[in-house]
Amino acid sequence: MTATSALSLPRTTATAARVLRQLRHDPRTIALMLLVPCVMLFLLRYVFDASARTFDTIGASLLGIFPLITMFLVTSIATLRERTSGTLERLLAMPLGKGDLIAGYALAFGAVAVVQSALATGLAVWFLDLDVIGSPWLLLLVALLDALLGTALGLFVSAFAASEFQAVQFMPAVIFPQLLLCGLFTPRDAMHPVLEAISDALPMSYAVDAMNEVLRHADLTSAFVHDITIVAACALLVLIVGAATLKRRTA
Repeated sequence: MTATSALSLPRTTATAARVLRQLRHDPRTIALMLLVPCVMLFLLRYVFDASARTFDTIGASLLGIFPLITMFLVTSIATLRERTSGTLERLLAMPLGKGDLIAGYALAFGAVAVVQSALATGLAVWFLDLDVIGSPWLLLLVALLDALLGTALGLFVSAFAASEFQAVQFMPAVIFPQLLLCGLFTPRDAMHPVLEAISDALPMSYAVDAMNEVLRHADLTSAFVHDITIVAACALLVLIVGAATLKRRTA
């Protein structure tokens, strides 16, 4: 029997429920996804204990970057584990399309991303006193979109890795260049023109720009809407490409 091509809500939700059941029995993965961003923000706050303004400047940006990194790492490894164990091949031999599988994974990890983003945002704003002019709910929205983008990138790169070690090796290639060029360390318009042009094509740049808009403006701005639209569109595009490149058979 071959996998169906049309996206099905029942098949997608069944896949998401299966992934969530598996995560429930893996406390280390849950801790990595939910606690690591909070721990990193906590450490960062007290690294700059003598300069709270510095934390306010970069804390909002990192509030979006940390969930992206952790979701990328966990999603790529979890998906690859299913491929190498043969689970993925057995699933695709059933009436389950590639789109159902990718959408199910995205839905499951997206649900975790909601919790992760809410914990990190709440910690930063109400416990670590991150000073933002805009609404904390907008911070939460950007953090959630960043986590979903990390999920999409993790699902995508898992198709090109043959082992968990290789999946981790994709982080320097996919995440680190974005981290360096996103405007976290220096404004993007102060970079070399070639690097600035490259940064304009990287989704993390728009995630940082959106966080900075919330940091500096009390009202919803057109620049913020533009930035989060690009982040969301990139996540959707990567998911679509990931479904198209998903292999039915293990290597």
